[in-house]
Amino acid sequence: MNEAAKSGDPTVNLGAAFEASPNPYVLLTPDLRIAEVNQAYMDVTGAKRSEVLGQPLFAAFDSGPGSDAPENVRQVRASLEKARDTRQRDHLAVVRFSMPRAQPDGSEIFEERLWSATHTPILNADGEVVMLLQHTTDVTDLAPVIRPDEPTTALDAIVGGSVLRRAQSVQEDNRRLETERNRLVEMFMQAPGFVAILSGPDHRFQMHNDAYSQLIGHRDIAGKPVRQALPELEGQGFYEFLDSVFATGEPYEGRESAAQLQRKPDGLLETVYLNFIYQPIRDDSGAVVGIFVQGHDITENVLAAQRQKLMIDELNHRVKNTLATVQSIAIQTARSNTDPASFAETFQSRIMALSHTHNLLTQSHWEGADLRAILEHETEAYGPTRISLNGPPVALEPAVVLSLGMIFHELATNAAKYGALHTPDGRILIDWGLADQRDRKLKLSWREIGGPKVTAPDRRGFGSRLIERNIRHDLAGEIDLVYAPDGLIAELTVPLDRTAAQ
Repeated sequence: MNEAAKSGDPTVNLGAAFEASPNPYVLLTPDLRIAEVNQAYMDVTGAKRSEVLGQPLFAAFDSGPGSDAPENVRQVRASLEKARDTRQRDHLAVVRFSMPRAQPDGSEIFEERLWSATHTPILNADGEVVMLLQHTTDVTDLAPVIRPDEPTTALDAIVGGSVLRRAQSVQEDNRRLETERNRLVEMFMQAPGFVAILSGPDHRFQMHNDAYSQLIGHRDIAGKPVRQALPELEGQGFYEFLDSVFATGEPYEGRESAAQLQRKPDGLLETVYLNFIYQPIRDDSGAVVGIFVQGHDITENVLAAQRQKLMIDELNHRVKNTLATVQSIAIQTARSNTDPASFAETFQSRIMALSHTHNLLTQSHWEGADLRAILEHETEAYGPTRISLNGPPVALEPAVVLSLGMIFHELATNAAKYGALHTPDGRILIDWGLADQRDRKLKLSWREIGGPKVTAPDRRGFGSRLIERNIRHDLAGEIDLVYAPDGLIAELTVPLDRTAAQ
């Protein structure tokens, strides 16, 4: 025994054993380059160590020029990559792979051989693959059909050929099953709906696809029981549905089921709506061993349906209110105008004002409008030089927009008939602002100047009553109309937050 062996040096002992082994071995790096070969491997392949070390495996050994060579290489590569990627040993019971053989005249031919190969990943302390060990055995002699030039006994044909055919058949069946399994898994992973496979009575996640991962916020749930993986589902009934399916073997289907899920780390629970089915998975004896989960996130559809219902309800409400407003305008206008022509003109102008305000709201999808836009809309017929608008942007709710649109229309119509807009030099100054930011109030001043002398009316007409009704009843605000000699002054106060809350 040499000194290294006596000292117990494991490197020397393992290296010596590797070199002296009668079994052919080759060590490969994870990218499938040849790191080392033993003597038996060189003997069986005819390779020289100096020529193959550091070479890609399939550059050193390419199975020759035959038409089957690409498929032979593919099978060996697939087995090596599987061992590397899964960190599990992989076997090739039988694989065809041609090897070069030197002829007496110095030429080289490729001889088809049959091999049995085992690929073993070598891991470091962190569980990472640092090497792959390939152990190959030449089994060509078990297949007499490959060596037709040599005599074949009946026993060889019966035993050797049968053994090889069985090995090839088993390997082909396994390869086919693995291909089908991989195709099925790939279909699950690419499915547009969410898919998961739960195993055992505690419903451990055996597999889930990207859609399921997205649904739950990309959490690490592999191998975990559902109660540990998704603790926020406690009290929502889903655990109990799973328990029932596993116990009874009866599937469960959920329709538009609301679930509270934590879709961001440390985030708040979000409500999602799901269509799903829990389908029992049975073994060969019929016993339930797991549950197949499949479904779709229909949150957007449910929310869209809810929004549509709200819009329809709101539309019905608005139509009823609009019809009531039109009816009131018609009745009050008829009372104030005994002449049909005068009634038609006044009534039409008020209906058009209401229509203009509706158009303004339609442009914003009935989300509201800005105060300045309403004022410009109702006074644009009189030209921008005669109307002075001064105030900050104020976003208003739809109900406020409709009421103020009617109010400003009545004020502008009154100014055109009797006030500042009745004469060429008259002007209207409109100023507004917001008071009390904790309980916002709109304060607006409408002041007419340069018009004819103004006196208080003997009676309140429909325009005045409409203004007061809209301010006090619809907007819960206040208005002060001052008929100063220089022109009408209207001071409006409207609580905005109260209106928005209704």
